[in-house]
Order: sequence, then C-alpha cells, then structure tokens
Amino acid sequence: MTAPLTPPPHQPPNDNGHSDPWQAPDPMTGHLPPAPAAAQEDEGPGLRTELREAAVITVGVALVGLVLGALWLWLAPRVPLVSDSTAVYLKDTEGEQAIGIDGTFTLLGLAFGAVTGAAVFLWRKRGGIPLVVALALGGLLGGVLAWRFGIWLGPTQDVAAHAKSLGKGVVFDAPLELKAKGALLAWPLAAMVVHLGLTGLFGPRDPDPYAGYYAPRHPEAAPPAG
Repeated sequence: MTAPLTPPPHQPPNDNGHSDPWQAPDPMTGHLPPAPAAAQEDEGPGLRTELREAAVITVGVALVGLVLGALWLWLAPRVPLVSDSTAVYLKDTEGEQAIGIDGTFTLLGLAFGAVTGAAVFLWRKRGGIPLVVALALGGLLGGVLAWRFGIWLGPTQDVAAHAKSLGKGVVFDAPLELKAKGALLAWPLAAMVVHLGLTGLFGPRDPDPYAGYYAPRHPEAAPPAG
C-alpha cells in the first residue's frame, strides 16, 4: 500500500507568488532560492510619486534661472557704444566683450548645473528616468528664463532712443545679448552629468537575486562526522 504524498510545510513562494511545496533546493548549497519579495524590498517609489517629484524638480530648477539671470547681468562685461547724433557705433571696435558675455553665461550655466544636479541627488539619493528628465528640462527652462530675465534687467533695447536722449559723444552700454544660443545647453548637460555621476558612485545598489545561493549551510544540515 502506498503512503500519500504530503508536501513539506513552510515553503517560500515560487516565481509566480504561490507556494511551491516541491521546489528543489540548490544542489550546491542545499538551500531554496530566495523569495522574489526579498529582491523587491529596496525598490523605489511608484510611478505616480516619481512623476510628482519630477514636476517639483522641473519647476524648482527653472525658477533658479532668475538667480542666474541676475548674476549674468552683474558679472558679464559691458559693450560700450557711442553716438555722433546720426548713428551709433562701437566705442571699442576690437573689443571682445561680446565673447565675454557668452562665456560668462556658459560658465554660470555649468556651475548652476553642477549645483542643481548635486542638490537633486542629495534630496533623492537614487536615479530614475523621471528625475533625470526633470533635471534636464528644468535646467533648459532655467537657462531660457535666465537669458530673458537678464536682458529685461539690463540696458534698454531701444538703442537709438537711448543714444538720442544722452546726446552726442556720450558713452553708454549696449543691450545684453546672448549670441551663442548653444550656451543654453550648459546647465542641463552639467546637471545630468553630475547627477548621473553621483548616482553611479553613491546611489543604492540593486539587490543580488542570487545571494541565497551563496549562503553558508546551516549547522544542522552538515553531514554527521565519521
């Protein structure tokens, strides 16, 4: 007469989330594979939370562009102009102030990108596509906002009327202008590089799904001596 097959109790669930009483142990260690739930303990928040955080990052980083615009106006060199009552001319025809204006904006964009990239990593010490996209989009919007805000704060755009109001031979500053529009990419590129670098160096690591295979045998599982 054959005895009924009774499954052993307290077996961990299989890959489908159901208990598999006949799951074979690992032939090298004698242990069952780790439960799938253990590999999911360190997963990040849900998609809805990540999207909400991404929206906050985009708006926050973009608003920092107001600070960049004010610093750009303060630090950028001035382009001197002069009028002879009939036309407006560059006072220094060989000056490189225009290049300095673009360079100042680029350097500030790189600095702001590094700071915002590090700040987002410190706020959420993990990676994720929504966070990186939000950081890049916020940096691009912040650069555009800084560009327009600096021009708005700077000298008037109506050069002819301003020269006429000052009179002949009076030197005045030209309107702030960003000739190299590629400088707008300095902020988002620097932010992404810094954030991805910090995440790769100091971010959380994915759990090893095969860690259970390398666990040592329990003392009671060791074969009797002799």
